[in-house]
Amino acid sequence: MRTLETLSGGEWLATGEWIDVHDPSDLRTPVARVPALSAADVTRAYDHAERGFAVWKRTSPFERARIMTDAARLLRERVAEIAEDLATEMGKTRAEATGETIKAADFLEYYAGIARQGYGTLVHDVRPDTRTSFQREPIGIVLAITPWNDPLITPARKLAPTLAAGNAALLKPATDTPQAALHFARALHDAGLPAGVLNVITGRGAQISEALIADPRLAALTFTGSNEVGEGLRAQLAGRNVRFQGELGGKNATVVLADADLDAAAKAVAAAGFAQAGQRCTATSRVIVERSVYEEFTSRLLGEAAALRVGPGLAEGTTMGPLVSARQRDGVLSDIERAVKQGATVLAGGDQPKDEALSHGCYVNPTVLGDVTPDADIWHEEVFGPVVALRAVDSFEEAVEAVNDSDFGLAAAVFTQNLGAAHRFAEEAECGQVAVNTTTSGWDVHHPFGGFRDSGSPFKEQGEEALRFYTRVKTVAIHFG
Repeated sequence: MRTLETLSGGEWLATGEWIDVHDPSDLRTPVARVPALSAADVTRAYDHAERGFAVWKRTSPFERARIMTDAARLLRERVAEIAEDLATEMGKTRAEATGETIKAADFLEYYAGIARQGYGTLVHDVRPDTRTSFQREPIGIVLAITPWNDPLITPARKLAPTLAAGNAALLKPATDTPQAALHFARALHDAGLPAGVLNVITGRGAQISEALIADPRLAALTFTGSNEVGEGLRAQLAGRNVRFQGELGGKNATVVLADADLDAAAKAVAAAGFAQAGQRCTATSRVIVERSVYEEFTSRLLGEAAALRVGPGLAEGTTMGPLVSARQRDGVLSDIERAVKQGATVLAGGDQPKDEALSHGCYVNPTVLGDVTPDADIWHEEVFGPVVALRAVDSFEEAVEAVNDSDFGLAAAVFTQNLGAAHRFAEEAECGQVAVNTTTSGWDVHHPFGGFRDSGSPFKEQGEEALRFYTRVKTVAIHFG
């Protein structure tokens, strides 16, 4: 078992208490351990960030861009090592972990380019001999709390715009998957990031959450995770001048109309529903099919599910790995059992693999449920596992109504060859991300990302939109007459 240190104040820190990291493909032996920081360690990290911010906000944007670009290069050079650790702690396949590492580097490179451009606009002024502009400035210390399902790309999505804008940051990675975040921090540290600009808080939430949230130097909190935790954080910040950005749950739907390419639709639903063992906020979990093609589409989707090979993420030939933990596995199996009690039919999966070699892992077979009714819990509640629920409808209008029958509003997709139906769906689906003839998951670094309603806060992530959260606006008028 490896012992890892965490980054605080530009130094690599160890403590007397540790958190074990497990491989969800085989829980018997921990693969690593990371420091369990205390509340006092968190306060010291804020001290470091305060000093780091004073340096970083005055650092040339071109130097910021150089450091971020160099860090991206280091991630690419270390991709094999990082992907192996990421797959080991989270359960992704090697291909998924490799892709995540490369995408993390993309975020750094993209925002390095934006850092070079500057953020501001010249505006006209009614007063003569007056030149007026507005500019964007960093806001201070940002706390990023990131989830276990995308333990490298989510820190990159949040920290790249944070650093490009000139802020300092505390990063609290998920306890289940801290190794990827430490790789990200090491790349930035090795690229020359000044001390204190980034501090990684590995620790148990119950012991450090108050110190993280209550510190008066906190300017903004960006969180990705469950609605329960997100709403709790929002409530803790109520009454304080602290910005909150939440990327929360989803119950994403894909519509398959009668004129769709059914092969393409089945492949896309399988990819969006079962990749990463369904542990994506944008994963397809509801499939709404026009009744005339319901049986034919279902047959093709079942074929795609049967072709998946479940196993350890690093094993040759694996196309779907385990869930992140026994807790997550058991929760998904419980959701399936409850759906069956409420009338659903298991068309594929619904259980754990029978292979003895997988008996010590957190596996759930790719699951397809039929006969799911709108009042079933699984139609409305996020499962976060490899489970797809099917429902037949009789019209486009009924399909859109079914898509919008949710408290969430993150992602939706439609498969059709009718251009009018595609445009109508894009207008009528109440989601932040809409796809036509492609998966609900997979958005590039420059695409604004975020959901409506209970799926998140008004602030978008990614693209230039992200800078609205990580900067403040100052207007400057200069009279030269």
